[in-house]
Parts: sequence; C-alpha cells; structure tokens
Amino acid sequence: MPIINRIADFAEDMTAWRQHLHTIPELGFDCPKTAAFIKERLQEFGVDEIHDGIAQSGIVAIINGKGAGRTVGLRADFDALPIEEETGVAYVSTHPGKMHACGHDGHTTMLLGAARYLVETRNFSGRVALIFQPAEEDGGGAQVMCQEGMMDRFDIAEVYGIHNFPGSEFGAFYTTPGPIMAAVDSFTITIKGRGGHGAMPHETADPVVAACGMVQAIQTIVSRNTHSAQEKVISVTQIHTGSASNIIPDTAMINGTVRTFDKATQETIHRRMKEIVAGQAASYGVEADLDYEVGYPATLNTPEQTEFAASVARAVVGDAKVDANFAKVAGSEDFAYMLEERPGAYLFLGAGEGAGLHHPKYNFNDEVAPIGASFFVQLVEQMQPAAK
Repeated sequence: MPIINRIADFAEDMTAWRQHLHTIPELGFDCPKTAAFIKERLQEFGVDEIHDGIAQSGIVAIINGKGAGRTVGLRADFDALPIEEETGVAYVSTHPGKMHACGHDGHTTMLLGAARYLVETRNFSGRVALIFQPAEEDGGGAQVMCQEGMMDRFDIAEVYGIHNFPGSEFGAFYTTPGPIMAAVDSFTITIKGRGGHGAMPHETADPVVAACGMVQAIQTIVSRNTHSAQEKVISVTQIHTGSASNIIPDTAMINGTVRTFDKATQETIHRRMKEIVAGQAASYGVEADLDYEVGYPATLNTPEQTEFAASVARAVVGDAKVDANFAKVAGSEDFAYMLEERPGAYLFLGAGEGAGLHHPKYNFNDEVAPIGASFFVQLVEQMQPAAK
C-alpha cells in the first residue's frame, strides 16, 4: 500500500493530533478549541494564508504551489456529536455529553497531514485551499461557508472530501458518479381533534384514529406515487398522543424522515404528503398541520471528477481496493452544498472493523489517517503537476 513515505514518517504526530482533538469535542458552529488547534498546526507548517472566522469557527488555509494554476479545495469537517462517550480510551472526551462519534477528528487529521506534506514539498502548480468546516452534523456549516462566499473568495475550481467508513475493508475507497448520499427532509404533523371519554367516541373527533390513517396513507407514497426504480425512504419514527386508557385526547403528533436522491422525487413526496394530510384530516373531521422541513440536498458527485478521484485512489491503494460504482447511501452530508457550487467528488474510506458511526463506543482508526492524507496529496499532485 503506497502511503507516501514522508507522511508515514510523521504518522505518530498525526495520531497525537487526532487523539488530542478527540479529547475536546465541540458542537455545531461553536468550536473555538478545535479551530485554535487547527490554526496552531497550520502556522507551524507554514501555510501561506490562514483565513478564520468563516461560518463562525471555520478556516480556509491556502498553500501556493510552483507556478500558476487553479485552486483545488480539500474539505474536512470537525464538529462532534451530543453523545456520552463509552469507548474507555485513555484520550476520552473531556467535555461531558459530547464526543467525536463520527470521525471528524480523523478527517481533520488527514487534512492536516496532507497540509504538512504539501507545504514541505509544494510539488504542484496553482493553489490548494484547505477547508476546515464546522457544523456538519447539525446546522449545515458547508452551506454557511458557501453563503459567505468561500468558493468565489478563494477562487476554488473543484472540491473533494473523504468520510471514514467503519465496518468496511480497511484502506478501501468507495465512491460513485452522481448521487452518493441522500437528501434528508423531516416532517411533523400536528393533529387537532376533540377529545372525550373513551366510552363515548361518538362525541369526539379522534386524533388517534386520524393519525393511524395518515401513517398508513403516507406509506403508499413510495409504493404508489413514485417510480419503483427510484430509490427513496419515508420513515415515520414518532407518534405521540394520549395520557390514559379511557381518555380520547385532543391532539396527536406524527414525526418522521424522508430520504431521496433527486429533486423530482423529493417534490413529489412533499406534494403528496400535503395532499394526504389534508385529505385524511377532512375524512376524520380533525384539523392537521404539516411542517415539512427541507434539509441537506443529495450529495451529487460529478462524473469526471469522480473518475479522476477513483484513479488517484487506485494509485494509493491498488485497483482491488477501489469501488467506483458504490451503492448509494441513504444518510446525508452537507458537503452536498459545496458540490452544488463546484464540481468534485466525495469518497468513503474503509476503516476496518469497529463500532459504527454515531455509536457511543465508536473510535476513529488512526491507522487509516496516513492513507487519507496520501490520497489528498496525490490528488493535488496528479491534478496540477508542478510547473517545470
């Protein structure tokens, strides 16, 4: 496995960085300790420019190559999750109720490792924009960085990102052209009826029965209103109502999630849900309000950039460890906003066995970080060879 020798030389430093970041998990946009650590490392490396305070705690650092050329963006997220850690590691979270349960500490470490090497060698033309992003888990930090003009401000031409993938083959890369991750929407339906005694239902407008009818009808959207070849998920995950066995309540609440990979399907589901809620409310004699929240869009890899990224991955780990036609994932990722503004690709990097993402026992595999850093470096050097 051709990890770049120089990156292998400082792999222990990368492990130390990652494990320190693991001790100081921060949430959303408010990540001052994490941002300060990243900035300190970048200053030590000698990057040419550091621009902080983007999307509150986000950072874009610039490394100039040898000669003129485009700017390629490399992105790592660095926020954590509101989970109480159960790993038992020596470098456990020191922030109660917060932990790096998705590996963003590892993503940041991979990009820092690439930054250190690229500053030392500068064996490329043009520029590299290192994007360190907050609030991927909640808040859409990628969208905010784009809204604040990051792409135009730094003249970023293409953008690439990696996410670790526990439970898959160690050191393998997975990607695909087109949609790789889903758009994620959420919905809440509030039903207002007229409660009463459970022995006299004829005197009520029962929101419980209405809720059951709505849930059943919503499930027909996938099977009857969208093409069978289109991948989508509608999951009702909560129904809350009532307080006693002999009382019909006044209200009920339904909550759930929608996952889609194209805007037409997303719009169809939204339209049909509005129609079903209104129709079912009328049929049961209740009032119902649908709050449909459109979340992160689908993560859409551009074909040319995906093919190139896969070829770079093959150069790092070999043909057998690259799946360039990977099945879509119904999870979501706010890197989608960056891909809406610029061509690029998103890849998963196999981390071997271990607890899954967002699990209190999850821990990033430090041995995978030099592979990710080597991928970033080779991507830059192959895309923009140094001027002669």
